[in-house]
Amino acid sequence: QHGMTVAPVVANVGPLEALTLNPNPDEVEEVFTLPLAHLLRKENQGYTHFRTASGYGYTLPVFLNGPHKVWGLTAIITELTLELLLPGRY
Repeated sequence: QHGMTVAPVVANVGPLEALTLNPNPDEVEEVFTLPLAHLLRKENQGYTHFRTASGYGYTLPVFLNGPHKVWGLTAIITELTLELLLPGRY
């Protein structure tokens, strides 16, 4: 979707058990957490290749965690955040 603004926020929210999350079910299928150490392991990092109907191709990051995949805009934001927080390690 074009014209949307996304403002990612990095924060320490405390114990996750104490949080009550109400994600939009049209946007979020499931909520889960991943430690930074998990995201930094090469075996949990990958890329997904897409091709549009007009033949234009592009590659986006994906992060793996068992049955869960972080992909799309969330993976792009995660990748950019890792590059900013841990230059040289990611």
